[in-house]
Amino acid sequence: MTKEELEKILFVENARAFAVLDGASIPNLRMKLYEMRPPHYCLFRGERPPDVLDVAPYVVQLTPGTVFADWLLSESLGKHWGIFVHSRHSIKEMRRHFRSLITVYDEAGNPMIFRFYDPRVLSNFLPTCNADELKTFFGTVGTFFAENVKEETLLSFSLENDELKQTDLN
Repeated sequence: MTKEELEKILFVENARAFAVLDGASIPNLRMKLYEMRPPHYCLFRGERPPDVLDVAPYVVQLTPGTVFADWLLSESLGKHWGIFVHSRHSIKEMRRHFRSLITVYDEAGNPMIFRFYDPRVLSNFLPTCNADELKTFFGTVGTFFAENVKEETLLSFSLENDELKQTDLN
């Protein structure tokens, strides 16, 4: 899939485009965010040491024609750097929603980081959810987009009548 094809999918009139990016997968993500200055937030709460911030997940608002969006859409596919999202909500609301998803608990009640922003995780997780779980997970999100690593295409996930709709976008 080309950068131009991604732009046509992500930059539509009735939704804002966001990316949830994995600092552990993207070399120098924090520096790219600093240099290119797109609207963004770390999904980890509170003060963190620099080495943690380097591997942290970030929500980034994407604007067509910006240096950051051009770089990301040109370089990201096939590298499982993160996921894309459509929403009508603000970046602050998206940060709040994604922060609510990032911590899960094991059977013993121990907290763990849920790496939903890894496209390999998202595309395997969503089909296992029931209607209530999907409603909670989607929250303020209209559509999730994750690369289909096997096919080098993009998968879209949305809710229709409380059921998951998955589409392979060629």
